[in-house]
Amino acid sequence: MTSISIIGSGKMSGAISEVAMRAGAGIQIIKRSAASMSAARPGLEYGVMGDELTGDLVVLAVPYSAYSGILEHYRDQLSEKVVIDISNPIDFSTYDQLKSPADSSTAAELAKMLPEGAAVVKAFNVNLGDTLTSGTNGTTPTTVLYAGDYADAKMRVAALIEASGMRAVDAGPLTRARELEAVGFLQIVMAALGKTRYESGFALLP
Repeated sequence: MTSISIIGSGKMSGAISEVAMRAGAGIQIIKRSAASMSAARPGLEYGVMGDELTGDLVVLAVPYSAYSGILEHYRDQLSEKVVIDISNPIDFSTYDQLKSPADSSTAAELAKMLPEGAAVVKAFNVNLGDTLTSGTNGTTPTTVLYAGDYADAKMRVAALIEASGMRAVDAGPLTRARELEAVGFLQIVMAALGKTRYESGFALLP
């Protein structure tokens, strides 16, 4: 059975926990501290930063700016793990641009920081949390786009997505993460402006 460790306890952490629960995966949630706000739910394992990661898949459900601090605790443990980057590095002070390098992405930068054997997959960043929690986007199953350089890692992420009742679509190698972050940026900005709804957002039809 697939197991997943989710670092972070915010809305996206909760949404991806729902995905993992529908898929029948074992779930560990790592909070910043014991005092961090999050609703404890039956069947989930909770830990705090520094506790051993128990999942085969590790989701970084925190802002990209927090990655370096997380790696201080977990860099060595992430060797041989599938690390899922869900971030959209938006400048929320202006909602005007991505903060990642113009020729790169948070996923590509993360891959440079990880030890040999770790495989980064970009996923879930083009999905608003409500569409992951419900598993639907409007009247269709939610589609999750993902990208990465390692076929086995991508297949494991796709299997989790599909086991939860959603649709998984391979967007290509990790270099496509830049385009996925641009889509995530546009979707969040459109929702913030009231042009789309947080409960639906963009949908990719079959």
